[in-house]
Amino acid sequence: MKRVAAISCLAGALLVATGAAAQTTIAPPAAKSEPKAEPKSEAKKAQPHAVTKKPALPETRPTPLPAATATPAPVPDNPNVDLVYGAFQRGEYKTAFNLATQRAQAGDPKAMTMLGEIFANGFGVKRDYAKAAEWYKRASDGGDREGMFALAMMRIAGRGGPVDKQDAVRLLASAAKLGEPKAAYNLALLYLDGQTLPQDVKRSAELLREAADAGNAEAQYALATFYKEGTGVEKDPEKAARLLQAAALADNVDAEVEYAIALFNGTGTPRNQPAAVALLRKAARQNSPIAQNRLAFVLIRGMGVPMDKVEGFKWHLVAKTAGKGDPELDAEFAKLGPEDRAKAEALAHHWLGDTLDATARKGQPVPQAPAPYPAVPFINTFPPTPKR
Repeated sequence: MKRVAAISCLAGALLVATGAAAQTTIAPPAAKSEPKAEPKSEAKKAQPHAVTKKPALPETRPTPLPAATATPAPVPDNPNVDLVYGAFQRGEYKTAFNLATQRAQAGDPKAMTMLGEIFANGFGVKRDYAKAAEWYKRASDGGDREGMFALAMMRIAGRGGPVDKQDAVRLLASAAKLGEPKAAYNLALLYLDGQTLPQDVKRSAELLREAADAGNAEAQYALATFYKEGTGVEKDPEKAARLLQAAALADNVDAEVEYAIALFNGTGTPRNQPAAVALLRKAARQNSPIAQNRLAFVLIRGMGVPMDKVEGFKWHLVAKTAGKGDPELDAEFAKLGPEDRAKAEALAHHWLGDTLDATARKGQPVPQAPAPYPAVPFINTFPPTPKR
């Protein structure tokens, strides 16, 4: 129950926060010990097979579930709404507003949801949460699951009216029954934190499974953590690995890191260290400090890829600016030859966009304010703002 309590507290805190940063605690890698049985890590795809042992990549703890923001988008299902949606995607907000208004006046719930989006985000009009909530309410009353979901998130955030978590729960439950995966995911978090709703990890797992089966990457990642830890479900590294793989393919950065570790150690999936390193590179380039730290470790050790200390220490220095330092790698960096050390520092500065000052020229990176770890959006289905 201690594990469940810890996870639930975490989910509760992040559910009502906006823009929160997801972080992962890392255990420092074993230094000079003989290789042991591979530590556990987040896994993907199963069918383990025998391989030569190498030091296992350190395991991470479950990454906090992402924070809540309210930016859903209507999914058009008829030609009339397609016109509205198409204009919106092209950035023609005035046209989208006019077309949506006409359709809403004719009783189209999806057009009402679109108007809620326009007012909630200030697209082509002055942002007005009260009007957004009004349109979402009309869409919700008309049976539109996106409108229900959007209104629920406004109720949780207290936008366009007072905070009303009970009404939010009702709306999320209704939207989830209609097949809205984001609603199922958010409702799962409410069952997990045990504050708005009685804690029920089994029900949380069921809802996460619904959302995961519908392709929601955040739910896939969260459910993978459940299977890894045995929270609300039977522990199953192979299912955890498959879910991590699916979320990683959907560009969930946290899942990319955890699946890479699973591949590296062969946890719940056949070991494939080169593929793991490639995935760590991808996540590192997306500014994941955890991935940067792990990539540094394998490059410096030559684990799964040819040894490249210059590139490895570059990522070590970059991760360090985000608060993911490694005392053991610091000690190794101090022993690096002057030429390689200078190269690693120059690469790190180039990545960080630093202006080299006198201190940096002497071999110390310019101090950087730790950037927040890029969190996967709690809700992220709103069409991207078009480039002009």
